[in-house]
Amino acid sequence: MGNPSRSLIIGMDEAGYGPNLGPLIVGATAWEVPSDVPAEFDLWHAFTGIVAQTAPAQRAHIQIADSKQVYTPGKGLNNLEAGVLSAMLLQNRCESSADDDHARPAVEDRPLPVTLSELVERVAIGGFEPLRLEPWFAEGCMRIEGLPADSRPQAWRQSCRSQGIALPAMRCDVVLTRRFNDLTRSQDSKGRALSEISLKLLRHVWDECQADQYQHVLILADKHGGRNRYHEFLPILFGDQFIRALRESRESSRYRVGNAEIRFETKSERHLPVALASMLCKYVRELSMEHFNQFWCSRQPGLKPTAGYPLDAVRFKQEIAALQERLGIATDDLWRER
Repeated sequence: MGNPSRSLIIGMDEAGYGPNLGPLIVGATAWEVPSDVPAEFDLWHAFTGIVAQTAPAQRAHIQIADSKQVYTPGKGLNNLEAGVLSAMLLQNRCESSADDDHARPAVEDRPLPVTLSELVERVAIGGFEPLRLEPWFAEGCMRIEGLPADSRPQAWRQSCRSQGIALPAMRCDVVLTRRFNDLTRSQDSKGRALSEISLKLLRHVWDECQADQYQHVLILADKHGGRNRYHEFLPILFGDQFIRALRESRESSRYRVGNAEIRFETKSERHLPVALASMLCKYVRELSMEHFNQFWCSRQPGLKPTAGYPLDAVRFKQEIAALQERLGIATDDLWRER
């Protein structure tokens, strides 16, 4: 089963679970590492001097951390954008060494996305077309700033190549309002909807990376609200394989299934694959909200933009009610019930 000296680490997180406006984004990043004990491989250490969790001074390094550390409205998108786009450059040359049994073919460098539609087309499992169901995505997409001209992304890519580290998958699921409402109604639970969405995304990443070919796979994810038991959702990813519960507690829920161990933990963003997934989700979410606010504010002068979270979302919904009616926009495409 694959090369026993290489393992796969998958990190997963979300952004936008709490708001009433805008999409929920669930994301995952998969890292191939030169170790047969993935839990002991420290990607932070591997990228010392290139990547750090702290904010960079004068672009001294690339910041990869929990998105709440990287982005606030006051800080702006720069560090969040730089981290996500720099990681996307790793995928352009994610080949392993030629003598590796699990070697990947070299791929041609692709230009980085310059609009939200190009970004979503690259990373979202459904592409951009489904987003056009909401009118704020149907119009032309604003350009994104992109990476500054410096050597940090190239240094990160060279570090991966020299150490035999690869980033074979960087994916997200953009869950629009109507779909989220339909899922929460069918599951009668917001938390159950999140777990189902998350495991389906993991299934996609698992297949894309051919994870069953690895000797060891470690999956790291943040806890889904207060949930401690995930046994009923794991068949979405693993089918009818035997699931062994190793631990189920408030701090950590761990399972062993075939060649994989999956861990749902509090503060899982301390792991680099989860931190990058968190940043990817937040970046797509913030760009989506920019389009959302532009749509409404350009049609209603004086309207204050919203981040979509409760209380302010109620204010926003009340203020656009007349415009929403004139435009014929269904509430199920605008407002998340839970």
